[in-house]
Amino acid sequence: MTDRARLVVLFLTVVLLGGVSVGWVRYASERGALRDRQQQDGPSVAAGRVTLAGTGAGPGAGTGTGTGSTGQQRLVFRNMLWGPQRDELVSVAASAPAGPRTASDVHCLRFYAAAGTGICLQRLPGTLEERYRAVVLDAELREQRHFPLGGIPTRARVSPSGRMVAWTVFVSGDSYAGTQFSTRTSILDTRTWTLQQSLEDYQVIMDDKAYRGADVNFWGVTFADDDHFYATLATRGKTYLVRGDVRARTVTTLRENVECPSLSPDGTRLAFKKRVPEASADAPWREYVLDLRDMRETPLGEHRSVDDQAVWLDNSTLVYALAGDYGSDLWTIPADGTGSPTRLTTAALAPAVIG
Repeated sequence: MTDRARLVVLFLTVVLLGGVSVGWVRYASERGALRDRQQQDGPSVAAGRVTLAGTGAGPGAGTGTGTGSTGQQRLVFRNMLWGPQRDELVSVAASAPAGPRTASDVHCLRFYAAAGTGICLQRLPGTLEERYRAVVLDAELREQRHFPLGGIPTRARVSPSGRMVAWTVFVSGDSYAGTQFSTRTSILDTRTWTLQQSLEDYQVIMDDKAYRGADVNFWGVTFADDDHFYATLATRGKTYLVRGDVRARTVTTLRENVECPSLSPDGTRLAFKKRVPEASADAPWREYVLDLRDMRETPLGEHRSVDDQAVWLDNSTLVYALAGDYGSDLWTIPADGTGSPTRLTTAALAPAVIG
């Protein structure tokens, strides 16, 4: 090839690369602008008052959101619709979950609420290195205290009374599907503001004997009351359902192959995800419900892999997140093993129910 030909090839290459660069810049700019515009094909979103105050009574009351004193049951969740309210907590009527959303101006990556207490796991804005914090909210979404997080937020729960709060972060790795990850789970008493930094400080009781392992990890707390909880323990390549005692600072293994448990409002059943042998390594789970009275498992009618800690809408229905066009959608399934999945609402994550 002559020098002239080489120069022509070089010139055309520079022009081509320049065109590609300009195209990507325009594409990124248009995508960024789209994220800032109100999405046209989803529910409407408007700023307003969002409260965690509920007026319901009985088992499970106060495990979500409500507005004012109307007594109407509502959902609060992270809004995933593109637009100026993306990632804000929004409120909708539970009877019309796909209807108009009221936005709060409070941004959360993970969220849960019970009895007027909310826990919001946030990304701190304006930093080159991603940093996160856990914010305890009152019923009007006002910050009460905040605590730095040592990893990426993944799970959050509040006890039925609203006193105890728990959260889990990924210290390394980005998925429960693999085996190389580490988590840290903390429990906070919002009455005394005593923070138990890590469940790894608890004594593990396995097969009626004290157990210690360098690879112990915990995640997915669900509270029975202010003193007791269920969670997932992982060690030596296995996962276990454990029952924890906050005062005694112990956890006792109950069953293998249980992840992200969620206690029903009446306290009799646990929803959880379970690894099934026939599933792929990238989508390994199936949703089950465990009856704590006889320890019988029931597979649910959702056959897709659910990487979430399900929430009980009531004593007979579960809601959980699956990947969607705008990050995730919320789906429901009957808790008795019958029926098939139903999409509850699009572009939503981390729901809580109050009222």
